[in-house]
Amino acid sequence: MSILIADSGSTKTDWVLLDNNNIIFQYQTIGFNPYFQSSEDIYEEIKTKLIPVLQDQLHNITHIYYYGAGCSTADKVQVIKLGLYLAFGNILSEVNHDLLAAARALCGKEKGIACILGTGSNSCLYDGTDIIENIPSVGFMFGDHGSGAAIGKTFVQHYFDKKLPVHLEKAFENAGYDREVILENVYKKQMPNRYLASITNFISEYNNDSFIKDLIKNCFIDFFEAQVSKYTNAKALPVNSVGSIGFYYKELLEIAAKEKGFTIGNIIKSPIDGLIKYHC
Repeated sequence: MSILIADSGSTKTDWVLLDNNNIIFQYQTIGFNPYFQSSEDIYEEIKTKLIPVLQDQLHNITHIYYYGAGCSTADKVQVIKLGLYLAFGNILSEVNHDLLAAARALCGKEKGIACILGTGSNSCLYDGTDIIENIPSVGFMFGDHGSGAAIGKTFVQHYFDKKLPVHLEKAFENAGYDREVILENVYKKQMPNRYLASITNFISEYNNDSFIKDLIKNCFIDFFEAQVSKYTNAKALPVNSVGSIGFYYKELLEIAAKEKGFTIGNIIKSPIDGLIKYHC
């Protein structure tokens, strides 16, 4: 009998099929977020992308463990559960917030602060078993400090305010960005958070630029001030991070942490390996 593990952010979902603690299958689909997608949207993606490559293994799956962005309330969990039911039928499924996935992957059985720094951001205080404190992130419009969406949004704000150095402004426009393109994607198209986070692809080409370094570091400082600093005894605990932004900008994250008096622990790109270990 097999179990299917899903780790889903706003950008991508990692799927792993385990049988007797052995990895049988790994695959990736788009990310799901019940704040932006319906059960039918989720079902269609699974039906067209995942089910065909899982076809020979479907009859062996007894349990699905799904960890996902946006799964913080009962109604949002139900959106995911219905999507899974439409795709897989009556296979028993557990749907948990991606924060629990981060905590389990980063901290194992130890107490610590677990953070997600990817397309979006979030954080929690974890006691080695459960999440005991959480400062709500409230999405890219009002939160998601330190995330790819926040970094992209900050960069765009500087662009609109004419605060970018000339060489960055010209390079940005030469890459196909301008006022109308940005506003169209943010206000009229789906997944504006994903679009803003995608701007970090351009930003990454200028990682050694002092302006870019300061911008990213300051976004991380915002994260420590708005999120991490609120936890009980936060400066006495390691701050652990999962997600592409924290992973690829590890040095700047460590600098920001030091400036604010925090200690960095584990920094990993994806929680899936930790989740495999947890469920084995």
